[in-house]
Amino acid sequence: MAAERPADAEDPVGYFLQDMTYHGKTDRTRDAYERVLRAFESFLGDPSRNPAGTARSVDDATHRDCMAWIHTLRNRDVAPSTVATYASYLHRFYAYMAQVGAFDSNPMSLVMEEMDERIDTNPARRELSVPQMRGFVRDIAHPLDHALVVTLLKTGMRVGELCNLDLRDVSLSAETPLDDVSTRAALDGRRPSIYVAADPSVGSVTNGEERTASNKRKRSTVVPVDDELEAVLLRWLAIRPDSPSPAEPLFVGTASGWGRRLEPDAVHHVVTAHAADAGWYRAGGDREENVTPHYFRHFFTTHLRDRTGDRGIVKYLRGDVAGDIIDTYTHNWGDRVRETYESNIYSLR
Repeated sequence: MAAERPADAEDPVGYFLQDMTYHGKTDRTRDAYERVLRAFESFLGDPSRNPAGTARSVDDATHRDCMAWIHTLRNRDVAPSTVATYASYLHRFYAYMAQVGAFDSNPMSLVMEEMDERIDTNPARRELSVPQMRGFVRDIAHPLDHALVVTLLKTGMRVGELCNLDLRDVSLSAETPLDDVSTRAALDGRRPSIYVAADPSVGSVTNGEERTASNKRKRSTVVPVDDELEAVLLRWLAIRPDSPSPAEPLFVGTASGWGRRLEPDAVHHVVTAHAADAGWYRAGGDREENVTPHYFRHFFTTHLRDRTGDRGIVKYLRGDVAGDIIDTYTHNWGDRVRETYESNIYSLR
């Protein structure tokens, strides 16, 4: 099924993974795809396991090869949702390679149509109460770790969005190093707030620095900062190392990578290390078991939505809403958004 392959696609899987990096996917996402695609590649290379009885490569696999691989997953008692996830990875790989002209077609198309398994888009997660989360936060002593966790929990932002924050994106009421930084116009008159932009992406230059993480917001959002988060950020800013970046990132390294912008993998390591200490993270565990930075977004959404009963404001704060809705909340920001947020956001101290 191979077409005239691009010169740099002699390793189709490697070619696809490199393009995933160019498109802004995180290392964890890329690694997940690589594990699945290399496993399929290994399956094809074993004549005893594939339908043809001869070794194949990914570029000459047929839909029967793909079905046979899915069948082996089922026989290994892989969870149906996981089977569906792995199939979706393979489907995306073939669809992309066909789109760029490396392959003639996508042998997974028919397989996806016939599969009964579906991805669980709303997996059960560890249910943690606010008092439990409060105890977890209380045990985090380091000002940087503490600020990372509290900011994620109080804003519901994604880890890439957290890493892309610059000093200009934060407005606080007390005197801080921010006094020497020109904040965004969108923060004028908004009281303590954080501006979460929609535009930074991997490889793009934003505020004079090439970014290593992407934001995924449909529209830029102004998120209120309450007294508790402000105090946490002030504590961090008091010891924040100077940064060589002209962008003046908010969160920078205090050990290896001193003064340089934190990347998502570093934040993930911070969160999972503390979660492991609390018994909330296990290597090899799934989303139902493990607490990761993304879990904090789930926690924020669940608890704030339950407290406010207002899905619109929660969607606005998450950056998940379309232009017409977000314009409504932007217009009413000073009245409805901050008032609703401050009346309902949970305390972590």
